[in-house]
Amino acid sequence: MKLSEVESRMQKAVEAAQRDFNTIRTGRASGSLLDRVMVEYYGTPTPLKSLANVATPDASTITIQPFDRTSLNLIEKSISLSDIGLTPSNDGSLIRLNIPPLTSERRKELVKTVSKLAEEGKVAIRNIRRDAVDSVRKEEKNSEISKDEALDRQDAIQKLTDRYTHKIDELLANKEKEISTV
Repeated sequence: MKLSEVESRMQKAVEAAQRDFNTIRTGRASGSLLDRVMVEYYGTPTPLKSLANVATPDASTITIQPFDRTSLNLIEKSISLSDIGLTPSNDGSLIRLNIPPLTSERRKELVKTVSKLAEEGKVAIRNIRRDAVDSVRKEEKNSEISKDEALDRQDAIQKLTDRYTHKIDELLANKEKEISTV
């Protein structure tokens, strides 16, 4: 496994962690809260953003306007069943989600959730490291590379792992600050 491939996979793990962080609400309305919501549309799970226009007219409201009005009830049901913890309000042509201010208890819960997501991102990076180191050891065992070269590659892989783990830690710190800010 090439070092550039390892770095690319680690970068993708950081980006996935960032996307997960974006789905956690911070007391302000954001369309990214709905990124994980899937709607059963004609028997196929479809991302909400493919079925409707999602907008944030103000800091505490998200509006969802379906492209196909017949999907309005399906979208409302999917949001109700999702884990975002918001109750949709349907006026016949538009769905509104009011974002209540976060309580200190809820903020603590969200910080724990974000910490868990960050740990999952770090685990993904460590799994990539393990695969890369195993690949290097296999090459050394098959006498494709020398012992010194294997150690150099393992050291480079560890440095990449440290760098990308640190990036996730930075993302976590930023998100925790964002959640804690009243």
